Amino acid sequence: MADAGGFKGGDAGEVKNQILSLLGYMKEFCSLTLKELQGWMEQTSEKAFRAAQIFDWVYGKDAIDFGAMTNVSKELRAKLAGEFAFPILKLVKTQESEDQETIKFLWELPDRKLVESVLILSGDRRTVCISCQVGCPARCAFCASGREGLMRNLSPAEIVEQVLHINQFLKKNGERVSHLVFMGMGEPLENYEAVVKAIDIFHHPEGLNISQRRITVSTVGVVEGIHRLAKEELKVNLVLSLHAPNQNIRKKIIPYARKYPLEEVLMAMDEYSRQTKRDITYEYTLLAGINDHPKNAEELAKLLNGKQCTVNLIPYNPVDGLRLNRPEKTTIEDFRFILEEAGINTTWRYTKGKDIAAACGQLAQLNKPSENTLALVP
Repeated sequence: MADAGGFKGGDAGEVKNQILSLLGYMKEFCSLTLKELQGWMEQTSEKAFRAAQIFDWVYGKDAIDFGAMTNVSKELRAKLAGEFAFPILKLVKTQESEDQETIKFLWELPDRKLVESVLILSGDRRTVCISCQVGCPARCAFCASGREGLMRNLSPAEIVEQVLHINQFLKKNGERVSHLVFMGMGEPLENYEAVVKAIDIFHHPEGLNISQRRITVSTVGVVEGIHRLAKEELKVNLVLSLHAPNQNIRKKIIPYARKYPLEEVLMAMDEYSRQTKRDITYEYTLLAGINDHPKNAEELAKLLNGKQCTVNLIPYNPVDGLRLNRPEKTTIEDFRFILEEAGINTTWRYTKGKDIAAACGQLAQLNKPSENTLALVP
């Protein structure tokens, strides 16, 4: 376990920014698209091209302080610092797995609520698992994130800064984030506007310039959100948290699934695939004695017959307080064999970060926010 290190942002300037942002006095810089920043420049009698300069400092050079932007005038830097809260996240601590392939970050938001995100190191890939809500409305039976329900949505800046700060964390090794997955805390399509805006900043050439094809959004099946995303002309990957071969079992595992019949969800996923020309992945968390029987595999194969898709099998990762169990390895192998024999492509997710509660389904608010003894800044 480690504390925030060199970029925890605990100085008085950032604390002031956090407080003023919380009180609504300042805009969040990382919630701005390049076009919006250009508009602000013009409104404040600045040259529009300055917006690209600022974006390059933040997203290209990983600057987290307007004062570091040496080719920007002091007057403009002061104007930016007076108008925008940046940064707004405070890193409370990091935890690294024993195999050094997973690092979990605990962030404190301006209102002192907490979220987590995870950096996964795999070969040349540097993947960040992003949170988009405090808590989660889906309340999946196997997942820690939704145990207390949904507290609030994250703003675009609160989403973007997770990646921005992790980029700075990687910078010491000459590395950058290469892939993004919205698989942390929250249901992305229930925070639609903020997530899509963050994606715009992530893939914009003047932003983080991450290919859309390296960005994955996971959903429990918000039908109207899936249809809406299909019309965005984005090429992001869409993953459905399926976890069951029929509606009856699914609504027991995912209470949120009662809102949408499984048939409607699958039709929406098919439409997304047609519109975007992207194959679909179905996540299936295997729970011993609940959805791991050979009959479940046979029913799942029938459900997905003829679809251009992959089933990602995820052995359950233990969560404190939940009376659920991971199937035996032979049970998982048998389940996978049935799917493969039926012509369904499968992957078996290698569990990373389980020892630091950073694996699939384990992210939660496990820590209290740090004590802030500073007086309110006038």
